[in-house]
Amino acid sequence: MANIIDGKLLASKIMKKLKEEVNSLKQEEIWPKLAVIMVGNDKASEVYVRNKSKACNEVGIEFEEFILKEDITMQQLLAIIEKLNNRKDIHGILLQSPIPANLDINEAFRTISPQKDVDGFNPVNVGKLVLNQDTFVSCTPYGIMKMFEEYNIDLTGKNVVILGRSNIVGKPLMHCCLNKNATVTVCHSKTQNLAQKAKEADILISAIGKAQFVTADMVKENAVVIDVGINRLENGKITGDVDFENVKEKASYITPVPGGVGPMTIAMLMNNVIKATKRQNGMID
Repeated sequence: MANIIDGKLLASKIMKKLKEEVNSLKQEEIWPKLAVIMVGNDKASEVYVRNKSKACNEVGIEFEEFILKEDITMQQLLAIIEKLNNRKDIHGILLQSPIPANLDINEAFRTISPQKDVDGFNPVNVGKLVLNQDTFVSCTPYGIMKMFEEYNIDLTGKNVVILGRSNIVGKPLMHCCLNKNATVTVCHSKTQNLAQKAKEADILISAIGKAQFVTADMVKENAVVIDVGINRLENGKITGDVDFENVKEKASYITPVPGGVGPMTIAMLMNNVIKATKRQNGMID
């Protein structure tokens, strides 16, 4: 029977510590602030932005949102990003994805100043992660690494298998794990014998967005299983990529959905905003 990795509890512990850091910054007359840009009215994005706003409120970070119409041009979007780059009172900039298909999200990420890129998607920060240099790490992979740290799960020499190769989770997570001396396999929609590869994992991480895709017969005895998926079933319930009830009987550690990776993603965003604030005020390198 697996140990349940309690992301909610760990996130609240981190948020408490971050609140103390924000209070210290305010005593120095420094007020951390996050700007969030959302284009269009994607319902899931609205929920995520609301959660980010709540988290900022909880730790004392100021929050400003820019809700843009779907028919905005690329030039207009880039002009808003540049304006935020130049505002001294804004320490972190986050562009909520997805954005409408006629806009180039990669160009937008390139335009966000690397110093304010608290989501870790600017190519400069991605490059630093690849080179194992200090940088802003994408919040979900960063949250997963913090979980490993908290639960003393050593990645050295372990076979890590990641299901999913997105720029948001799979690719940055691969480098995070390589930087901790793991042997990493990344599987995706074109991977052959995916179930067999999953079964060879000491640490299996699923980020593909398919409800209960990972079944017990795909999991090695005593593997660590991290479920990044958030899938809404027809009955309205939220479930992960992993068949939790059956897989927890085989795994040594497992994350639940909800209450696992999700809260950690938000906590790491708050952490990155505070890190950006300190850096821009010359308090850290």
